[in-house]
Amino acid sequence: MAEARKIIAQNKKAHFNYSIEEKIECGVVLEGTEVKSIKAGNVSFNDSFAVIEKGEVWVQNFHISEYAFSSVFNHNPDRRKKLLLHKEEIKRLQRKVDEKGFTLIPLEFYLKKGRVKLLLGICKGKKLYDKRADIKERDVHRELAREFRDRLQG
Repeated sequence: MAEARKIIAQNKKAHFNYSIEEKIECGVVLEGTEVKSIKAGNVSFNDSFAVIEKGEVWVQNFHISEYAFSSVFNHNPDRRKKLLLHKEEIKRLQRKVDEKGFTLIPLEFYLKKGRVKLLLGICKGKKLYDKRADIKERDVHRELAREFRDRLQG
């Protein structure tokens, strides 16, 4: 039985700019009002990425807006967030990132059993011709769907 997931935000730009080799689910260390702000959908992570420092994984350029209904004790919107992974997973990620061209990109944020989770992708940057091929494939698929719909309607 599949567990219920409520998707909060997706990084659609990552699917276009990177080819995703592998996906890993991570927990995120959050402070106070960050959880309420995330549940309200006040996140921006288009240019975010993850780095591994001293055996810990950190997400940078991940912006969580301040919670509107909070008091003066609000969180810093641009602070680095720590990701929760097992040591073996971090070591495996470190070996992958040390290879040429791999980087860690957050793909989506979602709620799972009331906890905020992040889907981290091990990605390799696409070349310009790869992006063009994706655009062409998408256009062809859209055209086929359009023709199929027109034939069904008569």
